[in-house]
Amino acid sequence: MANTYTQIHIHFVFAVKFRQGIINKEWKEELYKYIAGIIKNNNHKLLAINGISDHVHILIGIRPAQSISDLMKNIKQDSSKWINNSRFLECHFEWQEGYGAFSYSKSQLTAVISYIENQELHHKKRTFREEYIDFLEKFEIDYEEKFIFKELI
Repeated sequence: MANTYTQIHIHFVFAVKFRQGIINKEWKEELYKYIAGIIKNNNHKLLAINGISDHVHILIGIRPAQSISDLMKNIKQDSSKWINNSRFLECHFEWQEGYGAFSYSKSQLTAVISYIENQELHHKKRTFREEYIDFLEKFEIDYEEKFIFKELI
């Protein structure tokens, strides 16, 4: 659209169903490349992607032509289908329902990218649950404990 200029940066966080640690180091880079392709094909700009075996962080420069919920639906649906079709796992792969989406200004991007790149280091000190609740509280998002990503019991 002519004369439309935006600068929207969104940090997404989403988890494997029941937060199972099944994203394997042997194929996680392929997964990240696949997700990067989904983002590019939807005309957004990937700024960072990383995670550990039970969840993923993505930082995107997002174009307003597509809703956040539609983009996340595409990423989660297409990547889980790709994982299952690739037969990386003996079990069926699914992403947990829901996600976190947090906005940042351009001046904050370097710190957010560094945070995402250092996921393995962060999770030596704290759990995903602690990290996620910290995001919700930092961004002053009201939440109900029962709706935080569920674990397999």
